[in-house]
Amino acid sequence: MARVLVYLTGACPYCQAASRLLAAKGVTDLEAVRVDLEPARRAEMQARSGRHTVPQIWIGGRHVGGWDELSALERDGTLDSMLEAQRT
Repeated sequence: MARVLVYLTGACPYCQAASRLLAAKGVTDLEAVRVDLEPARRAEMQARSGRHTVPQIWIGGRHVGGWDELSALERDGTLDSMLEAQRT
């Protein structure tokens, strides 16, 4: 299964939804970066993604976006193949 990186905050319902979906997909290699606790990591997230909202999600090193994009990948059936294709 692909390595997944998620920048998130503790109070964000979209972050929680993304975390639940990824867990349901069996993602075990998940790095969750709490930008509300580590402000320097928020700046890192913004520099990498060009966005300031959370969550920001990378699958296998590829930026997929936030919750809207992740849920769209799930709805159109692409998420499973992305997670599998990124297997190392």
